[in-house]
Amino acid sequence: MDGKNWQAEKFEANRPHLRAVAYRMLGSRTEAEDAVQEAWLRLLKADRSEIENLGGWLTTVTARICLDLLRARKSRREEPLTVLIPEPAVTHEAEQDALLADSVGLALLVVLEKLNPAERLAFVLHDMFDVSFDDIAPIVGRTTVATRQLASRARHRVQETPVSMEADLARQRHVVDAFFAASRGGNMHALLAVLDPEAVFRPDAVAARMGSVGEIRGRVDVAKTFNGRAQAARLAVIDGAVGAIVVIGGQLRIALHFTVNEDGMVTTIDAMADPQQLRRLDIVLIEP
Repeated sequence: MDGKNWQAEKFEANRPHLRAVAYRMLGSRTEAEDAVQEAWLRLLKADRSEIENLGGWLTTVTARICLDLLRARKSRREEPLTVLIPEPAVTHEAEQDALLADSVGLALLVVLEKLNPAERLAFVLHDMFDVSFDDIAPIVGRTTVATRQLASRARHRVQETPVSMEADLARQRHVVDAFFAASRGGNMHALLAVLDPEAVFRPDAVAARMGSVGEIRGRVDVAKTFNGRAQAARLAVIDGAVGAIVVIGGQLRIALHFTVNEDGMVTTIDAMADPQQLRRLDIVLIEP
């Protein structure tokens, strides 16, 4: 077997593991695929004689790529109203993609997004993939002791997350997803089914000017407002609750915050478009 065929065969054997590492690091299947592909390109350029443990080498390279992406993402998010919106992954492994996404709950992704890049890498590699701190330390540029502390801080953040948060986010997502599916499809009956009779739509002053509407009360009128619309809305966790965002030209324009009651009905939709308010929001995109 020639060198390239050997590399390809060994790389494909490691691909599922690398995708799992990258997804937990990045929270995006699309970015995870890009990171794994970059790892493959670096393998092609590497001196095979210097690689003693291919699996470990690939994991380290993928982790470094993910760390760079996380740092770049953090830098972009510090720019006013800029939100990273990865395109949905298109692969021939849809079932594996679904299993991968389901294996990392929304609550965990929300917590991981709050960690700094080094903390996230240390926690993911050590606690989820059993990589030693000695091996992680060179990746984050810290001592082994400092790397252990990074993972410890991250672990405390994760452990502090209420167990009920995952179930609550899943319940909210089901309702909000149904709302937007009905909205995009122009299904008035389905929209009414997820709206509380006393539902309220409340746009801030900027959002009201954009849509030429003010506050709207009542299930029927709110449903009419959204019927056949929201084509550009993307599901996201906004300040700990499932809602949606609208991004145009890479710029966050509108955030929709949903309040869902215990009966699984939408009671309030707050539309926020004021730039100052948008900058203060904590947003984690939910991929399809």
